[in-house]
Amino acid sequence: MLDIFRGLKNLIKVTYVHIDSPVFRLHYSITAMILIAFSLIVTTRQYVGNPIDCIHTKDVPEDVLNTFCWIHSTYTIKSAFNKTVGVEVPHKGIDNSKAKAEDKKCYMYYQWVCFCLFFQAILFYTPRWLWKNWEGGKIHALLMVLDVGVCSEIEKKQKKKLLLDYLWENLCFHNWWAYRYYLCELLSLCNVVGQMFLMDRFFDGAFITFGIDVLRFMESDQEDRWDPMIYIFPRMTKCTFHKFGVSGEVERLDSVCILPLNVVNEKIYVFLWFWFLILTVLTAGCVLYRVVIIVSPRMRVYLLRLRFRLVAREAIETVVRRSRMGDWFLFYMLGDNVDCVIFRDVMHELAARLAHHHRDVIDA
Repeated sequence: MLDIFRGLKNLIKVTYVHIDSPVFRLHYSITAMILIAFSLIVTTRQYVGNPIDCIHTKDVPEDVLNTFCWIHSTYTIKSAFNKTVGVEVPHKGIDNSKAKAEDKKCYMYYQWVCFCLFFQAILFYTPRWLWKNWEGGKIHALLMVLDVGVCSEIEKKQKKKLLLDYLWENLCFHNWWAYRYYLCELLSLCNVVGQMFLMDRFFDGAFITFGIDVLRFMESDQEDRWDPMIYIFPRMTKCTFHKFGVSGEVERLDSVCILPLNVVNEKIYVFLWFWFLILTVLTAGCVLYRVVIIVSPRMRVYLLRLRFRLVAREAIETVVRRSRMGDWFLFYMLGDNVDCVIFRDVMHELAARLAHHHRDVIDA
């Protein structure tokens, strides 16, 4: 089983150059890996059992009935979920098949769960793919092995000068670059919220409140319990098979089917409901944080001071005051990757150059 997940390690490989935030990495790394792993678990039948087993008669072979019911879907009777098991009905949702059509709940989605999970993983990785192409390796190119800080003084001085010259010559030209990253974070928020509604549509409007219903079920009295997981992912369903009888008349065979795969599906989607909720809250907070950064230069100064305490306050204020929001984002990304002492020296030299240029402008 471990061999199946060996290929997923590339999604969570440790990279020493960070070009995005930790919350953003939760989307394309952890969440995408989880979704692909769940998709593999569902598709690997030998680890979770047969997806469907139907009670058959001698007139219909077992393999034929199982295949038919898996392909054409099964159903339950809605009113039978409220009846007493062992007295009125044999199982929750199983009752007389002569019920009205509107009382039947068909389950046509369980065949598509593995494909849906894989598609969701692609959607979670898409903002990362966009940002990686838009970023174009800028941070990695500017580092020049300055993230380690262990090199000769001559080499270190040359690389610091190259970095400083780039920042000086391209000051105020990074806004569009930063806004594209903020757009990717916004897309991540739209994706996780949209996927909640996508799954709600996928499960016939029963997913939005799924986690809350499960919590209520766990807290309710045992006598009053009604498991919402069984309603969305039933373990027992019914299947209707028609065939010609001996006399040439069409015969109807009602079969009861066991869906052991739904035991796995329900646990997967309970976890995903809570995980997506956590991601939504974290990403919404991250997007709000970006909005504050865009509109408040004072906040940019405070965040740089809070994150990089080796840099003098006057240097930070000078750099932020004479640069734009995109430059601040580049400084922050570089500070996360460059050795702290080297970053301090670069910021101090940039601030000194900016202050000197400002005095020259005033004198002129």
